[in-house]
This record gives sequence, structure tokens and C-alpha cells, in this order.
Amino acid sequence: MSGHGDPIPMTSHASGPLTGTAQVPGDKSISHRSLLLGAMAVGETQISGLLEGEDVLATAAAMRAFGADVERLGDGAWRVHGFGVGGFAEPEDVIDCGNAGTGVRLIMGCMATSPITATFTGDASLRSRPMGRVTDPLALFGAQSFGRTGGRLPMTVVGARNPVPVRYRTPMASAQVKSAVLLAGLNAPGETVVIEAEATRDHTERMLAGFGAALSVEDTDEGRVITLTGQPELKPQTIAVPRDPSSAAFPVCAALIVPGSDVLVPNIGLNPTRAGLFATLIEMGADLTYENMREEGGEPVADLRARFSPDMKGIRVPEDRAASMIDEYPVLSVVAAFATGKTEMVGVKELRVKESDRIDAMARGLEANGITVEEGEDYMTVHGMGPDGVPGGGTAAARLDHRIAMSFMVLGFGAQNPVSIDDGEPIATSFPIFEPLMAGLGAQISRTGD
Repeated sequence: MSGHGDPIPMTSHASGPLTGTAQVPGDKSISHRSLLLGAMAVGETQISGLLEGEDVLATAAAMRAFGADVERLGDGAWRVHGFGVGGFAEPEDVIDCGNAGTGVRLIMGCMATSPITATFTGDASLRSRPMGRVTDPLALFGAQSFGRTGGRLPMTVVGARNPVPVRYRTPMASAQVKSAVLLAGLNAPGETVVIEAEATRDHTERMLAGFGAALSVEDTDEGRVITLTGQPELKPQTIAVPRDPSSAAFPVCAALIVPGSDVLVPNIGLNPTRAGLFATLIEMGADLTYENMREEGGEPVADLRARFSPDMKGIRVPEDRAASMIDEYPVLSVVAAFATGKTEMVGVKELRVKESDRIDAMARGLEANGITVEEGEDYMTVHGMGPDGVPGGGTAAARLDHRIAMSFMVLGFGAQNPVSIDDGEPIATSFPIFEPLMAGLGAQISRTGD
């Protein structure tokens, strides 16, 4: 899995209206956590709607390697018979997490307070990403980590034999860091406390409470304080995974920029720590509505209806919204190209350490398609060209990044000329049905390699 297959060049073309219903895959964040917490519970957890992309399948394989009984029952239906908190067996081989940054960091947290040793690797993109942001706080529990220069994979983690509870203030807005610390705290005695200055996606807190952990969340003058009591017995659950808002972003944004489009995207999770993109699009003037709002499994859910929106205006996206839409800035920058005026994205330096340097990747690709972009370490500004003013005609480098690849495919649906990417293969990590789903709405994507 750590290898990368032959590149799959792709080209997207302007098409007629996009219409119909887009059944996007299950939420990637919740899918990862369902497998991890199911493995750390005592008994059998049943999961429906699991995202069966490569990232999540890597997490399933990792949990098997650590001793859980993980079985696929059917399309999106899985069962996990867990070994309990602290019940991790030492894996016999290297744990290959593919492209899954969330997977590897959360798995490190889970096993860091068990007296075992595990070695982790991944594909070229994952091996380039920093792990110190997770291994530094895990060291406070007593874990040791040995990786390549710069704290990069491959990396061996030696779990703490006598873990101690930790009080940790996150130095950046990162749900992965927060979650890794909380998951490590499960097998430490006493109370582990995480303080975050800016709220990040809270699936871990919601799901830990659902599995029976004693956990409290309090908003204080020093930030959001999460307190977890260690060494619980987690109870198995029945989990229905909502559909992924980060995947929904692509058919939604495509509908907004293609004339005549009207697309319904049902059953989307609208956790307030994940829904920043949709709030931003509405502020820009997008014809985007929530229908059938409800709650499922402790998470707010709705059906999204997106229609062609020729009157969108550029805005300054509030900096404090960044954590709730960090994965959606690439496709937002595409929509911004079809708006009128400038769209300013600030407080987004985290984009530089995702699957790729997403600020640089989007800036270079947009420029190759005739769009003016300004960028700095912590910001990107896109100069909109109006609903029918984007030239297109260029090729963008996907950089082994699924969201970069899909964002440029969306650009081509609304541009005057086709838009190409050098490699669409990474799309399978999070959205394996992207091509047929978009084709079903009327979009045109061609594979341009041999």
C-alpha cells in the first residue's frame, strides 16, 4: 500500500447542467474512529456506511495487526470484535498506513500507552508529513519514537510501560493531535486533559462518550478544556456513519459553477466543527440550502441542495473558521475563481503540511489555468473571474493528494477549456466512486493516459 501505482492522467470538460442525486461515501473521520474505538471496546461493534476508501481500509488492516477481529460483512457493513483498552498485541510486521495521515496519527495515540513496539510507514506523501506534532505529546505519557530526520516515517513507536496522565495544550488547531492525546489517555491512569485555544472537529469526544468513556468538555478563559478519565471499559456500539461533508464538497461546488445545475446530496454530516465550507459558500451568495435537518448517532445531518449560482461574490473567510473547513480550502479556491472579486483565505498555514503543500499546489494549478493567485505562508487570495470567465486549458500537478486532484476536476466542469491533472490515482484514498458519481450527474471526466 505504501507504493503508488502508475499515474492516471485525467481531464475534465465543460458539460451541460449537473442534475440528480449524489450519494457520497461515508465520513472518513468517523469511519477511522469507528474502527479504532471498536477495537478498543470489549465485545462486538457493528458499523454501517463505513467509507471503504484506501485510507480507512489501511486502518482496518492495522487494527487486525494489533489483534482485533475486523470483518467486512457487505457494502459498507463491518463488524469489529475488540480487545479492550490497553489490549493491543504487538504487530508482527510494519504497519502500512498508505496515505492516511489521520489513520497513522490516531493509531500511534491508541497504542502509545501499551507496552508494545510498532513500526509505521506509508506512501511517499505520508512519509513526507511531520509526525512530531503527535509524537511530542505522546512522549509525555512515556512513549518513545524513532523516525527519520524531521520526525518523519518510517517511524518506530515504543509504547509506555507505565504511562502517566498528561495535561496538554495543543500548539496548533489540529483534531489529529487532540485525538491522539485523548486516545493515548484511555490507557493512562487518572485524568488526561487537552486544552485547545480553537475548537477543532469533535468526533473523537462525541464517540468516546458514546462508547462509555467518562469525558467532559468545558469552554473556559484558557480555551476548550477536554478532560478524560483513563482506563475505562469501552462498550461496543452500533454505528451508522453519516456521509462525508468533505466529499460532499465536490458535487456541491461543481453544481454552483455549472450553468443550470441542481444537485441533491443527501445524509451529509453537519457537525458544526466540519461545516465551515457550506457557511462560507452561503456568505458568498451560493444557492445552497439544507433540507430534512435531523440528528443521527449524536451528529447533525441534513440533505444539501446546490444550484448554479452566477452571482457569487468574493469574501474574506474568517480566520476562526479555518479549523472547520481545513480540508475544503482547495475546492473553495476553485469556486472563488468563478466568483466576482477577491476571496481571501487567512490563517491557513496548516494547509502547507497536509497530504501536499495545498497552498502551493492550488496556487500553481490555478495559475496554469489563467487565474491570478496571491499567497503567503498563512494565506491565499484568489482573484475571481466571474461565472463564465475562467479560461482553463492547463494541467495541474495532483502531488499524490486526493483533494487537489478532485478540486481541479471540478475546475474543468465550469472552465472555458478542459482542465487536466497528471494523476488521479490518489482520489481512491477518500472517494473511490468520484468518477462514476460525477458522471451520473452529467459531468465529463476522461482518463487521458494509455
